[in-house]
Amino acid sequence: MVKITATVEGMACGMCEAHVNDAVRQAFRVKNVKSSRAKKRTEIVCEEPIDPEELKRVVGATGYTVTEVKTEPWEKKRFSLFGR
Repeated sequence: MVKITATVEGMACGMCEAHVNDAVRQAFRVKNVKSSRAKKRTEIVCEEPIDPEELKRVVGATGYTVTEVKTEPWEKKRFSLFGR
């Protein structure tokens, strides 16, 4: 699993976030995607890395601009009552 963090310019409201999320879901097989206009960021969790240029193209088609893409390994956090 990988976590992809993209810096996205131009989001101004909740609908902007939804447009970016929907475009990513339609173009790629993702487990989770969430966008924040305040942080200017979209976070994607998926099985395989996404080509940064393809991500820029997909988000760019919605009218927003991806300025940076960072990919890192991601591991699901487990819940524990005992802090282990």
